[in-house]
Parts: sequence; C-alpha cells; structure tokens
Amino acid sequence: MKHDMLWCAFVYLSDHQWDDASSAPRGWYLKPSYNENNSTEVEAWDDYMKFLAERKYNSAIIDLGDAIKYESHPEISAPNAWTKDFMKQKLDEMRALGIMPIPKLNFSCGHMTWMKQYNRMVSSPAYYQFCADIIKEVCELFDYPEYFHIGFDEEVERKQVTFEKVVVRARDLWWHDFFYIAGECEKHGARPMCWADYMWERGHEQLYLDRMSKSVVQMNWFYQTFTEYPETHPKRYDFRIKSYELLNERGFDQIPTCSSYQCQVNAYQTVAFCKEKLDPTLLKGFLTAAWSRTTEADQYFFKNDAHRLYLARKALYPETLK
Repeated sequence: MKHDMLWCAFVYLSDHQWDDASSAPRGWYLKPSYNENNSTEVEAWDDYMKFLAERKYNSAIIDLGDAIKYESHPEISAPNAWTKDFMKQKLDEMRALGIMPIPKLNFSCGHMTWMKQYNRMVSSPAYYQFCADIIKEVCELFDYPEYFHIGFDEEVERKQVTFEKVVVRARDLWWHDFFYIAGECEKHGARPMCWADYMWERGHEQLYLDRMSKSVVQMNWFYQTFTEYPETHPKRYDFRIKSYELLNERGFDQIPTCSSYQCQVNAYQTVAFCKEKLDPTLLKGFLTAAWSRTTEADQYFFKNDAHRLYLARKALYPETLK
C-alpha cells in the first residue's frame, strides 16, 4: 500500500512504555497499584478505526510494546496480550478501511518497560538478540510493513527521575545501537521512523544532522503553540520548531508530529508552519498523537486529537480529501 502523503494517527495497543511514578519497575518489585494488563478495549479500538476511516486517515502507528503474545519472547507479553491471529484480524480490518498499519516498538532507554527483563540488559549480546528477534517477528506479523517506528525519544536523565535505575546511552554507543536497530528493520524491508529528540534534547544539532541516515524518516514533534512559548523554556521550544527547518535544509524526509495533548491549536499550527516552510518533496505527511489509552473512557481525547488534524487537513490540504 503506497501513499503520496501519510495522514497518520498514533494508537496505543500497549500502555507499558514507561513506569508510572508510584510503581517500581514492571516485572521486578510490583506494587498493587500497577496493572500488568494493558488497558486497550477492543470495542474502543474498533470504534476509533471507523472514526479514522471516516476522516480519511490512510495510516496509523500502533504502539505494540508487550501487547502481543510473541512467540520468540513470550516472557515479555502482558497477560491480556492479543494473540497474533487476533492481531492479524485487526490489521486486515484496518487495511479494509484504507488504513495502513505501521508497527512501533520504542527502543529508547526511557521507554523500555515493555521489554521486561531485557530493559536491564541494554547494549548486551542478549539485548541485541532480543531486538533482532522481536523486530523480525513484528515484521512478519505485519506482512512486511513499509515503515517501522523505532522510537528513541526522551533518553535523558531528567526523564527518568522516578525510575529505580537510570540508563542513558552516550556518544558512539547511542549511534551503534540506533543503527543496529534501524538496520534490523531495513533487513526485513521496513523503512525506519524515529523521533528527532536526540537532535535537540542534548544539543547535538550538528552531530545529528551529520551522522543521521537519510533512510530514516524524521518525526520531530512539538505540542505547544507556535506563537506563544511558555516563559520557562523559550529557547528550548524555539529550537524544537527550528528543527523542522534544519532537517529540511539537510534533505531529510519528515513526518511532523502534532498533538492536542497540551494545546488545542497545535495541529493547525503544525500543518500550516510545515506547509509554508518545508520542501513538499520531503514532507511525507503528518502524525497526530493523543497519548491516550484506547478505552471508551478516554475516547474524547483520541477522537478530539484525530479530529483536530482532520480539520487542519481540510483547511490546508483540501485536495487530499477528494
């Protein structure tokens, strides 16, 4: 399934991407407040897919995590994980609605709760084998997808202040692991996607622009208003917006990411800014991420989020809705 431009929504299947602040790390010293099951509800999932199809979304990135009953590593799967047969059924239903499913596994050290015991083995032979196994299995499950999102966001100390262990790869080790995981996706025909955090979180602007592969789709993100920065971090927010232009100037393919998570006008402003500033041949689409569980109780959040990007598309790219 090929698309000239991706109009994409982010969907939780697993919500075990990070430990909540009140719980010890999953799989080690569990507390009663932590639920080993994922919260995704099938009816909410089905309803959301129909909602996306009605608004002519042509793709969705699925945060898989531990929500599949893996055959290569069953030890990481949540108790209520979906079977592979059931997942295949849901993927076929998405395709029938015109929605291309894109798998996501986050390999950032800040979001590896889903790995269970392997999150304590980062950069070891066992870790590399685990990553290779799980990527291969997911690619097979998704019938060898066109894209594979590998995460790699927020791997910084300040994002792990509630964790019992802090893991941050640096210098050549970060690049080694990044290219190893990206390469495993490419081995199975999937083009890697990643968040662009490393470029601005650590001030590695030039290093990132020089070393990052053009084969990786860049998914820079910014969730506040483009016109009024909070007084606390004006320089940080300004650079995150500037990163869209820097990546564009160096010839990277991009799928900018917006969200209603922190600002209700962010989708429109993201689309308007990127349409004006970025080379249309490098602008491969837009993603919106509600960062909300896929449950009936949370449907306002993810539907509102998807509707916001739809309205921005309707106003600024009406020709894509015909």
